[in-house]
Amino acid sequence: MNRNPKFEQIAEIRKKLKKELEPMRYEHTLSVSFTCMNLAMNYGYDLQKAELAGLLHDCAKHFTDKELIARCEKHGIPLTIGQLKAPAVIHAIYGAWLAEHKYGVEDPEILEAIRCHTTGKPAMGTLDKILYIADFIEPRRYKAPDLPSVRALAFQDLDQTVYAIMDGTLHYLKQEGGSVDPMTEEAYQYYKELVPLSEKGEADNGTGKRDGKTGDKRPGR
Repeated sequence: MNRNPKFEQIAEIRKKLKKELEPMRYEHTLSVSFTCMNLAMNYGYDLQKAELAGLLHDCAKHFTDKELIARCEKHGIPLTIGQLKAPAVIHAIYGAWLAEHKYGVEDPEILEAIRCHTTGKPAMGTLDKILYIADFIEPRRYKAPDLPSVRALAFQDLDQTVYAIMDGTLHYLKQEGGSVDPMTEEAYQYYKELVPLSEKGEADNGTGKRDGKTGDKRPGR
């Protein structure tokens, strides 16, 4: 039987991640990866690219905020004031660098999806949306009260789902007094204008009244 070089790459990455990440983080990583593939099948996207993005989205999550900032400085990775004020997003920035330089990923779509999976961005590509959504709905998640509805919506419309997640996340962060990266605000405004008002109403009716907890703390982010 012929070996699939892409699968061999994925299998090797899994081995490395299992050594690097804490057990629950590794389980989350696998779960996000499988969810990415499910969404990719649903929307006709490349399965292996989706799998790789899911596997590597948290590859820098085991570093502290201080370590991440220092490593970004060391490798000349620019960080914005907004990112420094909301350091929970920096693992995505450094994770994209690690995916390329440590794990050998060269595909720009995969690297960009990893880079923006915590904040989102305006005009996200298909893989960007798939990873952003998968990180929120993967089966290990349980805290957000509207998860069943968001999970159902994810297989109907990517843009509506991105909007619903951003809406809930921003409500939660603002209620809790957490720092919000300006990129998330920009992305939210973009999808607020993109998704028709009628569809926003349907999304809210389907996912429940926003109460500030909808965003969850997203331990996978």
